[in-house]
Amino acid sequence: MSEEYAKARKLGEKRWNKMAAEGKDPTLPALDDLVEHVHQLKEIPIGLVEIPIDMVVGTKTHGRQNAFAGGFLPILSERSEFAMKWSALYNAQMSEGIRDAIKVYEYMQRFYVEEGNKRVSVLKYLDVPEVLGDVIRLEPEESDTKEYRIYKEFEQFYVAAPLYEIEFSAEGRYAKLASYVGQSLDRPWPTEAIETVRSAYQYFKEIYMQKGGGELSITVGDAFLVYLSIYSADSLLSESRQVLKNRVDRIWEEFLVETADDKIALMKNPEEAERPKKETILGSIGGILKKGREYSPEHPLRAAFIYEKNPGNSRWTYGHELGRNSLDSAFGGNVETVKFENCATDEAFSKAVEAASADEDEVVFTISPSQMPGTLREAIAHPEMKFLNCSVNLSHSAVRTYYGRMYEAKFLMGALAASVSDNHRIGYRGSSPIYGAIANINAFAIGAAIVDPLAKIYLSWESQADVDWKEWLKSEDVRVQSGPDLIKPEEPGREYGLYQIGEDGSVFNLAMPVWNWGRYYELIVGSILHGAFDDQRVPARRNQALNYWYGMSSGVIDVILSDKISYYSKKLVTILKNAVIADTLSPFDGEVRSQEGLVKGADEPRLSNHRIITMDYLNDNVIGRIPKIGEIADASTKETVLVSGVKEAKEAAE
Repeated sequence: MSEEYAKARKLGEKRWNKMAAEGKDPTLPALDDLVEHVHQLKEIPIGLVEIPIDMVVGTKTHGRQNAFAGGFLPILSERSEFAMKWSALYNAQMSEGIRDAIKVYEYMQRFYVEEGNKRVSVLKYLDVPEVLGDVIRLEPEESDTKEYRIYKEFEQFYVAAPLYEIEFSAEGRYAKLASYVGQSLDRPWPTEAIETVRSAYQYFKEIYMQKGGGELSITVGDAFLVYLSIYSADSLLSESRQVLKNRVDRIWEEFLVETADDKIALMKNPEEAERPKKETILGSIGGILKKGREYSPEHPLRAAFIYEKNPGNSRWTYGHELGRNSLDSAFGGNVETVKFENCATDEAFSKAVEAASADEDEVVFTISPSQMPGTLREAIAHPEMKFLNCSVNLSHSAVRTYYGRMYEAKFLMGALAASVSDNHRIGYRGSSPIYGAIANINAFAIGAAIVDPLAKIYLSWESQADVDWKEWLKSEDVRVQSGPDLIKPEEPGREYGLYQIGEDGSVFNLAMPVWNWGRYYELIVGSILHGAFDDQRVPARRNQALNYWYGMSSGVIDVILSDKISYYSKKLVTILKNAVIADTLSPFDGEVRSQEGLVKGADEPRLSNHRIITMDYLNDNVIGRIPKIGEIADASTKETVLVSGVKEAKEAAE
């Protein structure tokens, strides 16, 4: 019997006593005890696999359960035959390595040993990272749980890239990992790609755990994915250890955000971002003092706006450009802005940021969710600058986000549409199936149904390829329609906002929802000028990202009505608008029903902000569906959906 067995046994006894004192079962878990009807589960032979040793957690049966404390630490007598065999295996490992494979059952990405318990014990004691195993997978019973859905995603991932060691705590992350390394889950990866990810993950894990990652409540895979959202997998293998340590240090707060159940702190009203009372604010003549720095026309706050497209070919960019122009004149010369257009590539985006940095721009605005990966990378590289991205439900500590509660305006538009439609049929032209957009559709549908319980909303999508939506709506006799929120300057027309089509095909505009980006940018930039911006993290915990989610009460969202609609329709919209602003009415008050059934009962509390933002279902009076990403034609829109699309949209088309 070797001295090493005595050391291992001492650790085992310590572990046993500690677990027993805490009221926990001190023995190894046995799969037969953990899973009901385990013998009825389907067995799938996987074959010989290098298994991460830390994923081997127990025994298959009771046979050797009492020979070990947790962690496979031995506890039997030093004079026992078990101790002699354990010591022999220890010597074999130290001299030439243990070569025989163990036999294990894998269940839900954890391994339970049927043959080779002592080998596992020795290897765990020596901190050997992997063990060769002959694996049989036990297919879990189908269930409607997050754990089951994540595991099914893992099974799909394993077919493409047979890597057991990477695990995630949320759905959709295996597909995201694949996209980060230029692969998909639909076909097997090249061997080189698999080995790159395996090596990069192991290298990252080593540095991350040395930093203290094991104390965080996320998996190493979750943290690895955060890293890959900023830096490439190849960089993990080409950079020095010190560079990688520095990177992990710089993005540590991004890992902390991942640990939060509620990752985003929503600031719904500008009043929550009041300027510090103790700070001196000078008037426009003397400039604006911000923590020792004075902004003036001679030394203005400089803000850069980076656009993927240009205002001429993008309605969305055009709206933000109007806001930028408004910002230039809003603060008496104390603010100066610059724009960078057509920055759709990583190279163009990085050049724009470098130019902004060289010009000493203090704040950078990016206006699309698809720009978030680049924005995050540059925010980490330029901590001296403030970065904001126009999106919702993207959680990063280094980048603040901002978006509008447009669903409030859509609710009013839906009510107005129902008041003028004479056949209960209303069209809705969606842009792309991203977070926030689904709430807009549902609020519109609910607003229409409140006025006309028989109203049906015929949904089409601007981003969906090969669909003749105009012919479809015409065939359904849909004459009142909600189109894009803004015109496209290069393609002027009247099919925007809420409009009605006459029998002769003429278009009559009824109302238009308004994104008042000028007002929004004034609120954000004003908080920087007055020194309140940095203090606005106070409403958010350290492990939360901050999102400005302003609505009609802040003046950033509104509805413009045509002078030609009836007095009663105007009165209807005004009454609803006042109630929304006063927060006495929300479109999602009371009963909410989707196409699949009841979402919320009439007496249940309001839907939370998170549930509104992350809606991935359509209201019960909507005729249509959420398109799959494979049905989207435009590459830029696809990228936006990949970054910020609702779950159903990200799924592959059947």
